[in-house]
Amino acid sequence: MGWPALWRYCAAAWLAGATVPVLAQDAPSLQARHRALQQELASNPFNRPLHLESHETPERLEGDVYARLDRPYAEVGRLLQGAQRWCDIMILHINVKRCSASSGAAQTLNVTIGPKNDDPKDEGHDVAFDYRIVTARPDYLQIVLTAEEGPLGTSDYHVMLEAVPLDRGRSFIHWSYAYGYGLAARAAMSAYLATLGRDKVGFSVEGRNDDGTLRYVRGLRGVIERNTMRYYLAIEAYLGDATPSANAPDEAALRERRLRSWFAATERYPRQLHEVELAAYLDAKRRQMARRRAVPDWRAAAALRRRQRAIC
Repeated sequence: MGWPALWRYCAAAWLAGATVPVLAQDAPSLQARHRALQQELASNPFNRPLHLESHETPERLEGDVYARLDRPYAEVGRLLQGAQRWCDIMILHINVKRCSASSGAAQTLNVTIGPKNDDPKDEGHDVAFDYRIVTARPDYLQIVLTAEEGPLGTSDYHVMLEAVPLDRGRSFIHWSYAYGYGLAARAAMSAYLATLGRDKVGFSVEGRNDDGTLRYVRGLRGVIERNTMRYYLAIEAYLGDATPSANAPDEAALRERRLRSWFAATERYPRQLHEVELAAYLDAKRRQMARRRAVPDWRAAAALRRRQRAIC
């Protein structure tokens, strides 16, 4: 099996959007969820106030992160509103090659997913997410991204972030995503998990191996959990480095600092999230961001790639 075929399998595994989450979706429910998770937030393998869940059914996958942030809700709410800001978040993910945001009443995130090595010969997959601020109140924020379809039979993407204030200096966030998949997507992800993804694991512990070491969840739930964490850490890195300061006086310096923050955060969990070394990650992201600034319109970039294919 060649690399392009394997990458198509990886893309299907990576592109996990989200169903409408069962829990929360309003301020009282999310506050209640925070109270219910006190024990999990206080003691967990992440060594931080964070709780991760994943669910698999025959037709859907879903992942959820609940996390307490040492950041005022007013700042969180302000910084997470706007499609362009979400492009700044998503580009931190190792597999996001391009992201552009449309302006106007109907906002769209146009995202291109590709291999982690940024091979220019592999164009990846373009997915358009409708971006919508459902609620933005002093006590509750909800943002939803949806897409009807993705590659290889995946469909019904629904990505959601919601947040509430806890006290003057802290916020509570729920990040959720899942997607539907048919026979083609199941076959593609099964092939990925049997090849490139065969040694990868998630975060949930299913028991212990014969040698006493922890046995982590694998398969599709492992895929969901890894990307749930990658996305959450991108949000956290963006919030931590969202505004200029004496140490980062311009946008270029902020972009660099966010990249380093995201990579350092993923390296806290090398068993699940390590993919490349820092230098390779930074090199790929710098090139991707340069291309993004050179061709800011997603449709123009897609047309350019089609012309290049025709020439070749």
